[in-house]
Amino acid sequence: MGAILTALSTMGAIVALGWVLGRRGTLGPAAPAVLARVVFAVATPCLLLVTVAHADLHLLLSRAALVTALSTTTVVLVAVAVLRGLWHRPAADVTVATLASSYVNAGNLGLPLAVYLLGDAVAVVPSLLYQLLVLAPVAFAVLDARAPREPGPAPTAEPPAAPDGPQRPPTAPGVPPDAPPTVSPVPGRRPRRGALVLRAVLLRTLRNPIIVGALAGLLLAALPWSPPEVLLGPFAIVGAAAAPLALLTFGMSLAVPRTVDARPVRRELVLVVALRSLVHPLLAGGIGAALGLEGAALLGVTAMAALPTAQNVLVYAIQYGRQQPLARDAGLVTTVLAVPVLLGITAVLG
Repeated sequence: MGAILTALSTMGAIVALGWVLGRRGTLGPAAPAVLARVVFAVATPCLLLVTVAHADLHLLLSRAALVTALSTTTVVLVAVAVLRGLWHRPAADVTVATLASSYVNAGNLGLPLAVYLLGDAVAVVPSLLYQLLVLAPVAFAVLDARAPREPGPAPTAEPPAAPDGPQRPPTAPGVPPDAPPTVSPVPGRRPRRGALVLRAVLLRTLRNPIIVGALAGLLLAALPWSPPEVLLGPFAIVGAAAAPLALLTFGMSLAVPRTVDARPVRRELVLVVALRSLVHPLLAGGIGAALGLEGAALLGVTAMAALPTAQNVLVYAIQYGRQQPLARDAGLVTTVLAVPVLLGITAVLG
C-alpha cells in the first residue's frame, strides 16, 4: 500500500507542477507541444535504448511474458473491434484510443511499484518489452501511414494543348517520317501499389525515433558482450528526463481551458477506462491462474496489467495531432482509479 501511494503521490506532485506552469503561462503557449516533441524525439528514444539494452531477453519466453502478451493482445483486439468495427472511427483515432486502453505506465509507476511491492523490478520487464517491441511499432506504422503528407510542388505552367487530328509519335533520327511505326520493347513490370505503400510505411516507421531507440537497444541486448557504461551514460542521462517531462506535459495539458472540441467522446472514454482499469487486470489474473502462476508471479502480472494509461500516449497524441482530449482524460481517470484497483489486487493476491 505504501509503495502504491508513494509512487502515485510523486507522479501527482510533478503533474501538479506542470498544471501550475501551464496555468501561469510560465513557459508560453507552445510549451506543451515543444516538450512533447522533446520527449518523443529525444528523451524517450534514449530511455528505451538504455532500458532494452539492459533487459534480459530470456524473459520474453517466460509464462509471465505469455500472460502479458495474451491479455494485452485481447484488450487491443476488443478496442479495435468496438472503435473501428462498431463505431467506424478513423484508423489514426482508433490507434491512439487503443494505446490508451493497452499501453500501461510501466516506466513511471510500474518500476517503483514492482520494486516496493514485489522486491524485484523483473515483473515490469515483460510489459515494457511487449509495449516497446510489439505495440509501439504497430501503432506508429499506422499513425505514420495516416500522417498528412507534404504537398508536392505546384505546376509552373499549363501543358500545351494537343493539336487537332491524329498524331504520330516522334521518330528517331535518320528514320523517314512516313515509315511504319515500330513497337517499343515492353518495359519491365512496375511495382504493385501495395508493395510501394508497404515500402513507404516501413521507411517511415524505421525513421520513427522511438522505434529506432527500441531496435538499437534490442540489438545491444542481443550482443554477447555488455556495452560499456561510458557509451550508454549520455543516453541514460537524457533518457532520465523522459518521465518528468512527460508528466509536466500532462499537467500543462490539464491547465488548458476546456472547450467543446477539447472534450473526448464520452463513450470512447468509458470504453478506454473500462478496458484499462477493469478488463485488463481481470484478464491477466485469469490467464495467469489458468497457466499455473501463483503467489508473487500472479500478483506481478495482475498488478502490471492494472497500471494506468501511460502519459506517453498523450505525447504521441500531441505529436500526431489525434485524440488529445481522450489521451489526456484517460491518463487522469485511470491514474485516479489505479489506487483502489491496485489496493484491491494486493489485498486479494498479496
